[in-house]
Amino acid sequence: MLSGEDMIAIIKSGCQQFKVTEGDYIKIMPVASPEGSSVSFDQIVSAFDDNNQLLPRDKISSLKVTGTVKKHGNYKKIRVVKFKRRKHYMRSHGHKQGYTEIKIESIK
Repeated sequence: MLSGEDMIAIIKSGCQQFKVTEGDYIKIMPVASPEGSSVSFDQIVSAFDDNNQLLPRDKISSLKVTGTVKKHGNYKKIRVVKFKRRKHYMRSHGHKQGYTEIKIESIK
């Protein structure tokens, strides 16, 4: 009954929530695991079976979502500008947020 085929889980990683199925790639906040290592998500908010039926709380607590770290990287740079008109004031700097890309391997 609880096969990973077509099962949908909503997991929480840090302060973000992701809707995942097997084979999905997600970008989360950086984790300290090296590339190729396995990670598991223990905070599962809700889950749906292959008939889109919400699973009961006791079955959700026994679910485990595992994935593999594919790569670490940075998003594109964004420019942050502070500006005050007619005051000859402008400050500019950039920011590149890091991420870890994970492939969801199984939902069991």
